[in-house]
Amino acid sequence: MIDLSANVARLLGLDTISLAWFASGDLSALYRATLPDGRHIIVKGGPAPMLEAGMLRAIAVTGAPAPAVIAADETVLLMEEVAGRSGPGNAQADLGSALAKLHAPTDRHFGWPDDYAFGRVAIPNRTAPSWVAFWRENRIVNNLPHVPRDIARRLERLAGDLGDMIPDRPPAALVHGDLWSGNVMSAGDRITALIDPASYYGDGEVDLAMLSLFGRLDRAFFANYLPLEPGFTERQPVYSLWPALVHLRLFGEGYRSMVEGFLHATGH
Repeated sequence: MIDLSANVARLLGLDTISLAWFASGDLSALYRATLPDGRHIIVKGGPAPMLEAGMLRAIAVTGAPAPAVIAADETVLLMEEVAGRSGPGNAQADLGSALAKLHAPTDRHFGWPDDYAFGRVAIPNRTAPSWVAFWRENRIVNNLPHVPRDIARRLERLAGDLGDMIPDRPPAALVHGDLWSGNVMSAGDRITALIDPASYYGDGEVDLAMLSLFGRLDRAFFANYLPLEPGFTERQPVYSLWPALVHLRLFGEGYRSMVEGFLHATGH
């Protein structure tokens, strides 16, 4: 804590600053600091603060809400404190508008310049002009050595059929990459921030699949979101399988049935 406080003070150009515990997640702890002018900021440690800072800035450039980055180095990320609480709550309509901005088409290749990880689960992001190739290599095949053998065989079959299940060249959108409801901040009918990104360029439907993993998107969301391509419901289990596999690898057999359910939904 003493070293972290000193590093935060250095980044802010201050002699000293006090940190108060704010929250803890699976991979990092958050602290609140009060600046001399009375503003509060959030201080986040973790494995890749500068990488996360770049993702938050990329999200903000699209017009979607994200915490403003104040400073970052190899050990800590400093962000503005945003209003609201976690979860979309009554702001599903505004969430649809926010993701429509985030998922606006770009001319990028699929992927991200850097790899990262969820805890011990490595997340490769090697860029590719083919979405099928990106998803096959970086979100399915990379799991084969780390899951039970019977599930690995089913994943291999899915990987072989993937070109018939998802588009090869969907619009390359900036995706949040870990957009469960806890990473959506809202106040009233307004989304105040998308937080804790694991971003890359890909099919925006992957964020919708993640939001639907433990919750439900309603009519107000879809009324304000981009028009969906035909076959959305058939593609959704392919994309939902990825976070289910991460949960299986991180937390064990309790998530096996979720993985098997999505495999079954894909016909594998």
